[in-house]
Amino acid sequence: MNPRLTLINRDYTRLWFGQAVSSVGDAVFSTTLVLWVATVLAKDETWAPMAVSGVLLASSAAVLVIGPLAGVFVDRWDKRVTMLRTEVVRGGLVAVLTVVSFLPVGALPAAAWLALVYATVLMLHAAGQFFSPARFAILADLVTGDADRARAAGIGQATGETAWIIGPPLAAPLLFTAGLQWAMLFNAVSYAVSYIAIRSIRLRPPTADPAGAGPARKASGKQPASVWREFGDGLRFFARSRFLVALLLLAVIGQFGIGALSTLNVFFTTDNLHASAHLYGYIGMAMGVGGITGALCGGRVVQWLGARRSTWISLLVSGVLLVAYSRQTGFVGGIALLFVFTVPLTVLNTAMAPLLLAAAPAQYLGRVMAVFYPVTKLASMLSAVLSGWLAGSVLRDVGGSVGGLRFGPIDTIFAVSGLIVVLSGVYAWFALPAEETAGEAVEEEPAEQAGVPTAPRPGPRPGPHPG
Repeated sequence: MNPRLTLINRDYTRLWFGQAVSSVGDAVFSTTLVLWVATVLAKDETWAPMAVSGVLLASSAAVLVIGPLAGVFVDRWDKRVTMLRTEVVRGGLVAVLTVVSFLPVGALPAAAWLALVYATVLMLHAAGQFFSPARFAILADLVTGDADRARAAGIGQATGETAWIIGPPLAAPLLFTAGLQWAMLFNAVSYAVSYIAIRSIRLRPPTADPAGAGPARKASGKQPASVWREFGDGLRFFARSRFLVALLLLAVIGQFGIGALSTLNVFFTTDNLHASAHLYGYIGMAMGVGGITGALCGGRVVQWLGARRSTWISLLVSGVLLVAYSRQTGFVGGIALLFVFTVPLTVLNTAMAPLLLAAAPAQYLGRVMAVFYPVTKLASMLSAVLSGWLAGSVLRDVGGSVGGLRFGPIDTIFAVSGLIVVLSGVYAWFALPAEETAGEAVEEEPAEQAGVPTAPRPGPRPGPHPG
């Protein structure tokens, strides 16, 4: 019988604890950087929205460039060593930024500060592309049985959302009372905690690898297949599947519609909701609570409505709520609507997962996600850049009233974004076939000839998601 404070088993509990602390550190770090760039470094500057969008662009670029190929290399490396080394790299990067942040803001030009922040964010997320698939692989060793693995996945998602409830409210007080360097130090310490937790895990020694990779492949003398050949096979399969292309298009449209929130929400909070920047952390908290609520009810909604219907309904509801959020002028009303907006958005993530699983056979699933996730990230990245550019230049002086409704640059961008999400819901309504025809018959290359593993690979959570 497990001890009272054990989740599933002792080693999983240790891994979970390290990642829970690290997730809170990441939430504090990300929120602090956005606040510091927007309210300190670029205070009262017309280029402030574009500067904030650069932080999000750096993180998205790492996923887009490194993500598609990182999993291939992780399959060939020792998973525990990979996780330990990435935590050392990430902790070291944040430690360097912490030391530099003790300098006065005026000691370096704004361009130098931005370059340092962008480079740190880029390298942190690049390392994360190796950490995440290694952690998934270790979970398969630590947790056995479908029921416990499903439970572990639920615990992980709820923990990630909880981190965004705890982290953002801590970020603003740390920044405005203690200073940037202490928020940075908090994140560096969180990586150290994660490192210690991973070191304490006991793993079974590697045995025969059913996928034909790693130690088993070395023992047999068989050389790994070409990374580019494997990736090319996945691209060809993806292009032949009309259902996958439809899923990708609606995800791109939806992600492009909501990407503006990540860049402009801090300015919407201070300008449109008339709230102090000190309260910005509660925006992230509201979205975190909404994410947990959506995660708890998502499976039941999908079971009730079906994955296809849940997808287009979630998109339509999210789009309408985003338009309603753009019209808010009070902090309490804005917080409430943002919470409600995040619930169907999280249900959407739950609904799209079975659709993707139905559309791709197991031996292609990893590379399908290697196409799907970076492309949706690219849409989010372009949305962040475009919205920051529009708010800081083209629409900077836009303002007025129509029918008694006042509008400005940021709320206009949010309203248009909501309409784009509604359009993606309409597209999903007509473009997605019924579930029983989702898995299209595709002429497949034998797994051995394609040089791909036959076991399914866990992928990143699909679907549009802000941040």
